[in-house]
Amino acid sequence: IILRMTLHRHFKYTLMKQLLVTLLFMFPALVMAQKYTERMNDEIEAYKIGFLTQKLEPSADEAKIFWPIYNNWQKEQTALRKERMQKMINYRKITDIEELSDTEIQNLIENSFSIKQRELNLERKYYYRLKSNLPIKIVGKFYRAQEAFKKEILVKYRFNNARPQPN
Repeated sequence: IILRMTLHRHFKYTLMKQLLVTLLFMFPALVMAQKYTERMNDEIEAYKIGFLTQKLEPSADEAKIFWPIYNNWQKEQTALRKERMQKMINYRKITDIEELSDTEIQNLIENSFSIKQRELNLERKYYYRLKSNLPIKIVGKFYRAQEAFKKEILVKYRFNNARPQPN
């Protein structure tokens, strides 16, 4: 019995030691991955600002109006994206839809609709803010530039694995 208890303590100690060593080695990798993601997001956002500035060609007065509206929009979109991602993570944790009740399934679908509606409402809100403060041609250029940016960034990052270079 004493030998069994000693082996059990030794096994427990060894397991804890291995776990601690594993965590110590993984932590820097996780931190580096997060920093890389943040750096890439910052890089893309900086590229987007240059891209939009080039495409919109706003006057100094228009730029003073446009950028605060754009920045507020981005903050709200980021918060909504984080919420959507959290809900997606929770949804993906469900391995078998058969395990859910009908009500739970309905709630998941309704939540998806709700997020999409809130995204649309947010876009509409900022469209009206832009439209009421800037010439409609600038607003039109902005929407066109956003679509062009999406296409360009996909080509640069997905297909070429290259960093974006301002035009």
